[in-house]
Amino acid sequence: MFLIRTAEIKDNLLINRLASQVWEATYGNILTREQLEFMFDAMYAPESITKQMTEQGHTYFIVYADNEPCGYFSLEQKEPDTYIFQKIYALPQTQGTGVGRYMIEQGIAYLKSIHPTPFKAMLYVNRENPAVGFYKHLGFHIADTRDHPIGNGYYMNDYIMEMEVGG
Repeated sequence: MFLIRTAEIKDNLLINRLASQVWEATYGNILTREQLEFMFDAMYAPESITKQMTEQGHTYFIVYADNEPCGYFSLEQKEPDTYIFQKIYALPQTQGTGVGRYMIEQGIAYLKSIHPTPFKAMLYVNRENPAVGFYKHLGFHIADTRDHPIGNGYYMNDYIMEMEVGG
């Protein structure tokens, strides 16, 4: 049984801790150690999470399994009718339990509650990440690719995946 709640600024340490448990498992075979560390520090330092919440319009959610935090995701409005899942991560030991599907479904339900007319849901996923197939299974399609510079000579080499959501 999964539960979800909206994260608050005081949850930035919890999100950081969860991220530290999923980061290597997710990207260890895709990115170099140096890029892993650079990206983690840039995206998941508690101050960075706070800035995402307070200045960049990210809404974070914490997911629980059996009353223990097991994952998180964040959403951001990009355009009037376009939202992006900025982050979707579950602890490695919970993958395959339905938690990923739960996060996407709850994210879409939340978006429908604040945007009752049709909209587009997007996400970026590393082109080497096995989750590409999972997102396709849930109804996303590959709309484009991007090679996004993130600093220090590193790039995020992603698929841009989209899903049209009715009202």
